Amino acid sequence: MEKYSFLDDYSEGAHARILAALADTNLVQQTAYGDDAYSQKTRDLLRNHMGQADPDIWFVASGTLANILSISSCLRSHEAVVAAASGHIVVRETGAIEATGHKIITVSPDNGKLTPENIQSALNANAHYPHMAKPKLVYISNATEVGTLYSKAELQAISDLCRTKGLLLLLDGARLGAALTAEKNDLSLEDIASLVDIFWIGGTKVGALLGEAIVISNSELRDDFDFHIKQRGALLAKGRILGLQFRELFKDGLFFDLAKHSNDMAARLSGGIANAGYSFVAETETNQIFPILPNDLIDHLRQAFEFYVWEPYDDAHSVTRLVTSWATDEQRVEAFIDMIRAFRTR
Repeated sequence: MEKYSFLDDYSEGAHARILAALADTNLVQQTAYGDDAYSQKTRDLLRNHMGQADPDIWFVASGTLANILSISSCLRSHEAVVAAASGHIVVRETGAIEATGHKIITVSPDNGKLTPENIQSALNANAHYPHMAKPKLVYISNATEVGTLYSKAELQAISDLCRTKGLLLLLDGARLGAALTAEKNDLSLEDIASLVDIFWIGGTKVGALLGEAIVISNSELRDDFDFHIKQRGALLAKGRILGLQFRELFKDGLFFDLAKHSNDMAARLSGGIANAGYSFVAETETNQIFPILPNDLIDHLRQAFEFYVWEPYDDAHSVTRLVTSWATDEQRVEAFIDMIRAFRTR
């Protein structure tokens, strides 16, 4: 049997509706650089979801570009970012933010998340001005790198601290779809738009071929953002490709349906692993699962499945990461669970 991948949520290409929309509009001429009719319509759709008429919305090809643009456009050369030590910009973007000239101040996360307390500790430890880089922007992800969620109360508390301290707040939304459709979630796009200065909505992990939508809520950050996009090589001549995909995702709720499927498959997979007697390093709240498995079971599962061995747990066990997607096959989930059960009873 060909191995089935739980490595990530972008192993598949794109949802059939997106491919059909791209094909159907292929020969329709459109204005370039994101000024096409599809992108304009999509901006209106997203603004309706956020309950705001005026946020700037820009489409870029990747999450790393979204983070680079969101951070470097906001900061002066002596200003720094506060982030969890597990944050994507810290451990998975090859020093992209540092390459723009900005220091990242890391703090130990609490279940993958920042809190007002650990943000304040970073401020206290980096206040010897002008001899230290000045903290100016707080970076968070929802869902986090371990799949956990920020509640509305938690995001409100961080937002309040940032506004009191004159800090900007950026939310990385690579897996925002999974966060918004999680069973425990109590946040909406409207809440996020009101509580953060800038955030982005991931499309790559929710059925798009590629693409992320940057939303700038803070009007003070909007000037010349298009110059930053162009300078970083992120302004696509065929911007229609990005706008059209987000139109398909948001015109009738497809984005939320696909994200919910990824969460449902994760819950099924996590439940089966738990019922077989195994524990996790983090509660399964979205579509990332972190079970602690015996090394011999991991070797056995890898005969049929691809997934990450995240880190050693002890001499006989390792933390693994399984990720479900908008297209995860339920039968493959059951096959994974059956393989664990069979191993336990052999």
